[in-house]
Amino acid sequence: MRPIGNFILAACLLLMAGSVMAQDNAATVEKPFAWTLQDCIAWAKQQNITVQRGKVAVRASQIELRDAKGNRLPTVDFSTNQYVSNRPFQETYSGVVGNEVVSYNNKNSYSGNYGLSATMNLYNGGQTRNNIKLAEINTQMQELNVLASELSIEEQITHLYVQILYTQDAVKHDEELIALGEVQLEQARARKQAGLLNRADVSQLESQLAQDKYQKVAHETTLEGYRLQLKQLMELDGDESLVLADTALVGDVLAELPSKQEVYEHALGSRPEIKARQLAMDRTYISEELAKASGRPTVYANASISTNNSSGNGNMFNQLKKQWNNGIGVTLSIPIWDHGRTKNAVARARLERENTYLDMVETQKNLWKAIENYWLQAHNNQQRYVAAQENVNSCRESYALTSEQFRLGLKNIVELTQDKTNLSAAIQQMLQSKYEALLNIALLRYYNGGGIQF
Repeated sequence: MRPIGNFILAACLLLMAGSVMAQDNAATVEKPFAWTLQDCIAWAKQQNITVQRGKVAVRASQIELRDAKGNRLPTVDFSTNQYVSNRPFQETYSGVVGNEVVSYNNKNSYSGNYGLSATMNLYNGGQTRNNIKLAEINTQMQELNVLASELSIEEQITHLYVQILYTQDAVKHDEELIALGEVQLEQARARKQAGLLNRADVSQLESQLAQDKYQKVAHETTLEGYRLQLKQLMELDGDESLVLADTALVGDVLAELPSKQEVYEHALGSRPEIKARQLAMDRTYISEELAKASGRPTVYANASISTNNSSGNGNMFNQLKKQWNNGIGVTLSIPIWDHGRTKNAVARARLERENTYLDMVETQKNLWKAIENYWLQAHNNQQRYVAAQENVNSCRESYALTSEQFRLGLKNIVELTQDKTNLSAAIQQMLQSKYEALLNIALLRYYNGGGIQF
């Protein structure tokens, strides 16, 4: 039955391994064909080098924490010394053993020492305890740094994603203008052949069409630049395609904005960069305690076991037994004068606390500035969007009327192209204010505790 039992055990182990591998594969983000915003964010968090380095730093700090906790335990060492001595010119001597004469020499001799010692810290001014606290704080700060990096990447990707969508819409608008311009140019050439237009009018339309094509190329170049930045942030290869799943943002451009103070207060209690600064303040108090500890007494307990043996002194085990030695003791060290090093270390720790406090205040102010900027950008672009909508409607009516009057010969080509340019600019302004408003509204909600969504 044993072979069957072993086979069943092996099969179970293989099934368990397969299950673990399946779970690992499920946790791995796969590359989609068309990337949504959340796809881009999830991929970047997994692949971004800055985030990966931060995770390595977390593991390193965890090792430091284990080292600090290990200092509470005694250190135990074993030592041995084996020594062989040779005296090549030592004389030989004889002795009688029973009925025989036996020759002796002690040209070669052997000795061995064996020792086991242990040392344990009983009191060192709180250094061990505070070093553990310091390592715990460092680990927490490293974890918060990783989270801050991930949040920063989320914001950067969101900015680029929205810019790409906006620029794609701008390119579509350019294509519509080019198609319209080509139709108008063909109509103008036909009217020129009929003697209704002169060469200057046709040239004006040709120039306008060239400008529209140039604008489209400029927008396409900007679009490729945004794509490249997004791919670099996501650690995608340069020749790898990046197709976005969303072609346009759908959201309430005129949504009610949360108050700046509400968003700020929530962010103060949740943002990792703020928590990291608060932990840094705690760390300065521990650093001061560690500086003071160097001026306090230290007490260590010591214990040891030792024995030895040597050749020519009888049975080895009997020697080890007779030479067995136990010892225990306590070492007290009291610092008296260290040239002011402890005092200076305490002073430096307090200055470091002042700098850390200023860093925390600066971080809080930067957080407020970011929230205030997002709020103002959202509010201003909402107002711009309302005005831009009215401007687009007005320009459309004006362009439609001018086109009809141009067809009837009541308007010239300059007036037609001017109205077309005004309509194009109005549409671009409306698109820009729409996307900027949606972006900043989403970021305000993000800082207020919600996920990035439109």
